[in-house]
Amino acid sequence: MNRPSQPLPRRTPPGLPAARRWLAALLLAALALPAAAQETVIPKQNVRTAYAQVLRVEPVFQTLTATRMEQHCDDRVVPPRDPPRGLSRIVGAVRQALTHDAEDAPPQDPPAAEDCRLVPVQRQFRRPIAYDVDYVFKGMRYRSRLPYDPGNRLRLQVAITPYVPPPEER
Repeated sequence: MNRPSQPLPRRTPPGLPAARRWLAALLLAALALPAAAQETVIPKQNVRTAYAQVLRVEPVFQTLTATRMEQHCDDRVVPPRDPPRGLSRIVGAVRQALTHDAEDAPPQDPPAAEDCRLVPVQRQFRRPIAYDVDYVFKGMRYRSRLPYDPGNRLRLQVAITPYVPPPEER
């Protein structure tokens, strides 16, 4: 039973024509995207570095208030005694060893505790937090607030971009 071999008919899997239609639709959409992207042109920004002459630098200060408790005894202030640290402790020990008068002097008695009271003392500190800088670039005066003091020259980033009006104004 030898039959002559005939090519078998090609069977297409079910759903393949639908997949081909989707593939064709995706290709058409992908080809249409560059055309839509060509409508919006983003101009290239030309950036370079230049220097301006600084005219004036004015620091901007922050004022901090600190409160410290000090001991007041009979209308006189007794400064707080912090133990000496580091190099001052070594210098004090050498000074005491070299001078014999310190041993002969009677030690000063601290005032009695009942005559003293703790009083809050406020102190203000100022620290620079920014700098207002006046400078000249190409004949024009400018002012900027910077986090540092630039010195005599201020490095600038100059960007030039053409103005592109909206489509309704063209």
